[in-house]
Formats: sequence, C-alpha cells, structure tokens
Amino acid sequence: MMVREIDIWLVGNTGLRSPNRIQEGFRIYAESPFVGNFRGRDNEIGFMNLLNERGIIHNEAGKDVSGSHARKWRLMFAKNGLIYPQLKKEDGAQDSLGALDAITPFGRTFLIADTYPAMQECFLRAMSVAQFPLPEGGYFAPLRWVLTIMLELERRTGSSEISRIEFALWAQTTTPQDALSAVVDRILDLRERRQHAVSKRKFDRGEIEWRAECYQKKANNFLDYADMNMRYLRITGIFQRRGRGLMILPTKHVLAEQLAQQSSVSENSLLYAYKMLCAGAPLPTDDVPVARKLLDELQKLLKERHIAFEPPAPPLETAVQINVARQRLEQLLAQTDEMQYAQRQCHEWREISDYMTLILRGGGKKSYDEDYEIEVPRDELPVYLEWILWRAILAINHLTTMPYEVRGFKMDADFMPVSTAGGGKGDLYSEFDDFAILTEVTMSSSSRQEAMEGEPVRRHVSDAVLRWAPKPVYGLFIAVKIDTNTAETFRHGIWYTKQEERQELQIVPLTLAQYQMYFNAMFSSGDAVPARVRELLRCCGENRAEMDAPAWKSHIEHTLRSHVDALQRMEQTGRHIYIYEEGQTLTAADRKCFDRDTDLSRGLQIR
Repeated sequence: MMVREIDIWLVGNTGLRSPNRIQEGFRIYAESPFVGNFRGRDNEIGFMNLLNERGIIHNEAGKDVSGSHARKWRLMFAKNGLIYPQLKKEDGAQDSLGALDAITPFGRTFLIADTYPAMQECFLRAMSVAQFPLPEGGYFAPLRWVLTIMLELERRTGSSEISRIEFALWAQTTTPQDALSAVVDRILDLRERRQHAVSKRKFDRGEIEWRAECYQKKANNFLDYADMNMRYLRITGIFQRRGRGLMILPTKHVLAEQLAQQSSVSENSLLYAYKMLCAGAPLPTDDVPVARKLLDELQKLLKERHIAFEPPAPPLETAVQINVARQRLEQLLAQTDEMQYAQRQCHEWREISDYMTLILRGGGKKSYDEDYEIEVPRDELPVYLEWILWRAILAINHLTTMPYEVRGFKMDADFMPVSTAGGGKGDLYSEFDDFAILTEVTMSSSSRQEAMEGEPVRRHVSDAVLRWAPKPVYGLFIAVKIDTNTAETFRHGIWYTKQEERQELQIVPLTLAQYQMYFNAMFSSGDAVPARVRELLRCCGENRAEMDAPAWKSHIEHTLRSHVDALQRMEQTGRHIYIYEEGQTLTAADRKCFDRDTDLSRGLQIR
C-alpha cells in the first residue's frame, strides 16, 4: 500500500477555496440567464462578470479572459448536486439524469437553506455520496473514509484528533482500498517521531519529501490541498478545528459513527451516485432511532456541562420533529460556547490586532510557531473585517447585550467567519451601560464608497438611535480608506425619519489603521474600557459643522493621535485618568475596580 504511486483526492476546488461562498454564488446563478446555458466562453465570462458585479469575486481586468474561473464554480455546483452534471457516454444518457446545468431538486433545497446549520446539512448530504473513483474500480466518499480513520484513531488513543501533517500525508492520499489498520499505524508512527523532533518544521518538510517520491505532482500540494480539503470537510458540521487539524465534533459523534459504519465504497454506477446526489442523499438522521439517539446524547452533554435547558416538548414521533428539537438545543449550546469565547477575547487583543494588519495588507498569513498560524483569505476580506471588529468589541467587554446579538455575520463551530451580515440592518450593534455604538464596515475605498454606504449607514444609525433612546448612540464607520465624499456625508449626518423628524446623527469615519492604533494603545496601557471609545468618538465629532470634509478628516487624525499619545504616557507613567462623562474625569482611586481575570462574565449572563 505504502510504496505504490499515490494521488491526492480533492473534495473542494483550488479555484474556490472557501465552500462558504458557494451558496452566495449559487443564488446568483439561480436568478441568472445562465441556468441550463452555462457552456461556452461567452456564457462563462458572462457569469464570471456577474459574480464580480455582485461582489462575490474580484476579477481584475484582463486576469481571466478564458472563463476558467466560472468553470470552477460550475464544477463545484455539479459536484455538490446543485446542478445536473455532464455525463460521459459510458456512464449513461444525459436525459436519464436531467438537463445539463439545470438546477436539481437538491439545488432548490440548498437555495432555501436560510440558516448555517441548514446549509451544513446540505453539504453533509452531498459529501456522503460515493462519487470519487477508486484506483481498482468503484467509487468512494472521502468524508466517510476520513471519519473511519479518525474513529479508529479514537479507539486506539482516546481522541479522534488528526493533525494537519497527518491528514496531508496519510488521509487525503489513501482510500478505503488501503488497509485501515496500516493507515492508522502510519499516522501514529508519524505522530510519535514528530514529538521527538527538534524542529517540527524541518521534520514535516522531510516527511513530505519522502512521501512525494511516490507522487507525480508538486510536493507543495500536500499541505495546500490538506488545508482546502479540511476546510470543505468542516462545512459539513461534523468536524471542528483542533489546532491546524481536525477532530469530530462531540455533539455529532453518533452521526459520525453511523456515517462511518455505512461503507464508504460503492459498486453502483456513477449514474446511480449522481441521481442520489441530485435528489438529496439520505442521512442516518432521517431514521427515527438514529435521530433520537443523537438528541439523547446532546441532552446528556448539556447536563454534563451544567447548561440549563428545557426538555424538548412533544410530539417527537418523526425524524423531522426530533431533528428540529435537537437543532434548538444545538443553538443553545452554540450560544453558551460563544459567550465563553467572548470572555476570552480581552486576552487575545494582540492576535486581534494581527488580524487587522493582515486585512490592511489585503490578506495573508502570520505564523506564531510551527503549529499555529492565522490567515485572512484574500477573497474573504469583507467578512473577516466584520469578524475581527466584532472580536475587538468583545475584547473591550462591558457589553449589556449577548455577543451573538452584536453580530450579523455567520460563524462556524470554531467561531470563524462564514458570511457577512445580510442587507437591511447594520453590521455590529454594541450596547453598553450608558451609550451604544453601531459599527459599519466596508472594504470599498473608491469614489463609489459614498454611493454604496452613505445612505445605508445613516439609515441604520437612525434606527439604532430610535432603538436605544434615550441612550446616546454613535455611528462608527470603518474602512481601509475613507473617501472624502463619504466623510462629507457623515459630517452633515442629517437624517429624516418616516415621521419627518430631523435627526443629527453622530457618525465618525475611521480608517482601519486608525482604529487599530487606538485599540492597541488602549490595551497596552491597560485601560481598554468603553468610556475611552466614547470619549474618542465624542472628541472626533466636535466642531465638525465648522469644517469642510478634508479639514474634518485631519481633525479626526489629530484627535486620535492625541488620545493615543495620552494612553502611551499613561502606560509609561502608570498614572491613569478615567473618563466617564463629558467634562468629568476621575482618578484611579475613584474608579470602580474591574478585574478581567475574575469578573469576565459581567454583562454576559444568560437571560
């Protein structure tokens, strides 16, 4: 097994590295004239241009004139059963499956999956289908094969965890035609030898070079493809991150066992697999006994973690009823985990700042050690911007709202961003004891910024003013670059409600670099409290009516640097001045204590 020529299976696509973008792109496809008309250079370029116009991709002028990017999207639509794939003659007649590139019944289900768990279940159904060819004939499902490996690891070691390098070398390069015991033996041998390696990075390079002797393509593919494969596998909701690797999500362990028990190998035809895929493949949770067992295990976990919950109300007779009850409890568990995540953010401020730096660079990676790095994908900058500013808000703490009430974007089980906030409401709603902030963000930096953001931001801030009255409400607009026309719109800050009531909105535009500078200064000085943020916004807004937009931008820059300088002097001298209200300052002796290490849960109790 281990000396034959190897290949790497791919459940994703290198041109579409984030599966979270598939649904957004597919919804655009479903409303386009390209449905069932997706072949040929003109149509491919037309769809690609449409994705570019809608902000799903960023196609630089002249970068792709062949439509290859659109073909990668088409491939992923077909591989997940959203459109009817093209059949080869030896696999059957096209009309025996469905019209080429037309939307399938499963594709229609995918379109109405309006929650992240619902979308995850769609991907799980798709990836459970054996449609990947085996070297010796037949087909297999990589998802089921990986689960089989991880469950065997768990049986031997007590943990289902598989690291990035283990996955890269011995999961994605093997199939069910390899002996499971031999594959796991190799993983455990690799694990033991790596533990004793002086340089983990050097050790990994050596192992990849050795394994690549049986591989006919670039050695770099091992880790690159592993990252992409694990990203696609995680979207099924079965896995969670463990370092840079994977482990089975405890709440889905029963489901993982059921999927692994069903053979990952199929001797049926590819046409049979495609028919199952396009109709929506069955899952073990469609059966009442399995659904009930999964619900029972979840309730047991909640009790073990001392999370209060109300037992599901009857009737619980059908699989659908049981699964709905389970999903409600899963949401409670996710919210509890999110609250604990929120409490940790004040200790993660340096990482938060590093993410801001990566966004300012247009994406990229930062390594902390051989086993830990952070990354901002270049094609996911907007959602990462929302996510990192949400984390920054959590780090400042003192919120009176739940962390999941602040954000509009979606996250996965590892608290990583999935998709941006939907239209019609603001990005981040932060309520504190005596004021509130509505934060709006954008990656737009051109002259279109004002046209795209001027009206929505003012409308959202207006709604927030009405929502939180009589508390003062500030609008905070953050972009990589602030267009002067945008600043001019916010300088006036005038909005009329539906009742013709005139509002003078307080909206301050800051660049991400400016916000990062102030964020770092607050935490370095040990005085990251909401009052600091409020005072900055108040001072930035002073006398704005007497300035034009360029002068106001300069005033904001000067004000911010003055506040940063004050915080830095505070850090150097150890003398703290705390600002509570306009015109009122209190010394440290007057300030109520707030111990981040012992009172992190303030404002985050379950209501």
